[in-house]
Amino acid sequence: MGAVHVRTPKNFVLEERLERYADAIETNPEAYAGDWREACAPAGSKPFEHLHLDLGCGKGTYLVERAHREPDTLFIGMDQEPICIAYAAQKICEQGLSNALVLPRGAASLPQLFAAGELDAITINFPTPQPKAKYAKKRLVHVDHLMLYRPLFSAGATVTLRTDSKPLRDYALGQFAAAGYDTLWVSDDVRRDHPEHPETEYERRTREMGAAVYGICATPGAQPSDEQLAAGRAQEQSLACYLPDNLDELAYVPLGMEEAVENFRNRARKGKKRLPQES
Repeated sequence: MGAVHVRTPKNFVLEERLERYADAIETNPEAYAGDWREACAPAGSKPFEHLHLDLGCGKGTYLVERAHREPDTLFIGMDQEPICIAYAAQKICEQGLSNALVLPRGAASLPQLFAAGELDAITINFPTPQPKAKYAKKRLVHVDHLMLYRPLFSAGATVTLRTDSKPLRDYALGQFAAAGYDTLWVSDDVRRDHPEHPETEYERRTREMGAAVYGICATPGAQPSDEQLAAGRAQEQSLACYLPDNLDELAYVPLGMEEAVENFRNRARKGKKRLPQES
């Protein structure tokens, strides 16, 4: 989720929460690489059939809902925000789910946490868009991140992006292609086209503000060439490049892009030419 910084509510003692719901938090996940399905199966049960990673799981609403729907799949949520981990763990414990847990880690640690071929799916729900060009490498759909995921996928695995930022989705299309992924679907309205994806708390909030949900689902294809990778890395521009020329068409401004849109609107009012690369 990550697109907004989570505020600590009043009377919320983080350490106490993390301790109380520790059963759903794995603090030494490196020890389980290659063994997640078996190690996390309830005693006397066969290993889980699938392993699904919710990368940037936020407060766990999506994770818990998917876990309810698919009891044969182990759902692992990862987030770097301790407050998010506490909330997600609380949901898992209170709902008594045995096929969900959370890890307090970021995307860079994935190769240490999972073995080659271990992941059947990664979902990236409403990641921080990192609109400025200088932060392009932090985008979870940057070609280097997509290459990091590839070895961890089983045959036919999928990576799904859902975002309220059309600029991020449009940028991601080029990045998936550069990393050698085959697109399974692209949507301008994931709620309508793919209702199997439950709504997140962030999504509910932005829906009330008029946001649509844009998405891509892709699967690793042929290994990309060095030229393809170089072309993907060359796309490290500001997401402002993907805004429409006529900003009056923009009914909803994606979070994190308010400043760029305001700058462009001011330029337009003054009759100046727009220079998106400056954003």
